Amino acid sequence: MAILLGVIGAALILIVLGDAFETIVLPRRVTRPISLARLFYQTTWLAWSGAVRSIFSSKRQETFLSWYGPLSLLLLLILWATCLIIGFALVHWASGSIIKSQYGTVNFGTYLYLSGTTFFTLGMGDVVPRTTFGRGLVAFEAGMGFGFLALVIGYLPVLNQSFSRREVNISLLDARAGSPPTAAEMLRRHSHDHGMEELRQLFHEWERWSADLLESHLSYPVLAYFRSHHDNQAWLGALTAILDASAFVIVSLEGPCERQAQLTFAITRHAIVDLAQIFNCPPCEPEQDRLSLAQLNSLRTTLTSAGLKLREGSGVDQKLTELRRMYEPYVYSLSNYLNITLPPWIPEPSRIDNWQTTAWGRSTGFQIEDLPEEHRDDHF
Repeated sequence: MAILLGVIGAALILIVLGDAFETIVLPRRVTRPISLARLFYQTTWLAWSGAVRSIFSSKRQETFLSWYGPLSLLLLLILWATCLIIGFALVHWASGSIIKSQYGTVNFGTYLYLSGTTFFTLGMGDVVPRTTFGRGLVAFEAGMGFGFLALVIGYLPVLNQSFSRREVNISLLDARAGSPPTAAEMLRRHSHDHGMEELRQLFHEWERWSADLLESHLSYPVLAYFRSHHDNQAWLGALTAILDASAFVIVSLEGPCERQAQLTFAITRHAIVDLAQIFNCPPCEPEQDRLSLAQLNSLRTTLTSAGLKLREGSGVDQKLTELRRMYEPYVYSLSNYLNITLPPWIPEPSRIDNWQTTAWGRSTGFQIEDLPEEHRDDHF
């Protein structure tokens, strides 16, 4: 029985150490289908999101869902520390280490207390091992506890920096593509003079942003659970709007944007597919067509009225449909899993941008396009 307990304790220590290494240190995607961190997030996220949807109204759901990312990170660290303490206590107990305790009776609780004070490097001295193996195990656990604390201290700033980098470009889309961002608004707001060059630069910036998101969210998948500051902004919604706009430019617009749109579409679609694999979200067809034929015709009418020259025809429609099939099933699957609403292709008529609203009112009569041309670049 003692040998079995020792094996269980050692296995628990190795599992936690391997899981922490893959989650914090290893800078690449973990391909193992089962891991402690993945099992923890799949279980707790489904329970948390299900409870939030059942208990709270739609207006308050986003607030409580935003708590999950930071809270789950703290709970995961607590889970790792608890498992390590229990694992070392089992090894101590199984080894038959004779413990000197001023409290007299020695049981598993005593070993657990020794493991806890050692892991957190408290050094109380009221319970100490008396065998060579026990003293060596205490020294090893104390060093591991110190290293665990150092990893946590270094881990949290990296997550905060990655989150901040992600949110900068999402916030910039507010004036460039609306709130939430849509392909129709993005293209319409770049229909002015020199607009196509600005749009090309925007696609270029989002090509690099998508690559950065791919790298950071594959290394630290917990970032996907961190919500944006505004309810109508989300990293998945922003990626979807960029994919929509890129796909439309590829098939419908000629000029300097076309090549850059192809490059942006490729890396953004790559990020979406890899993240769907991380969260085990197989592609599934949307319940409702995000861009019906009537909406497509309305979009073309709007953009043509804004001065853009578009390609049209059945071949163009077919190619656009093929491009949409390359990413929409993945973004739809991720949106269901993460409970993030996807933006439409065409914004609602009554929707206004975040920059137009405050806690004391809103301004609906002014648009970015109303700025004088010489001042417009200052805002972009």
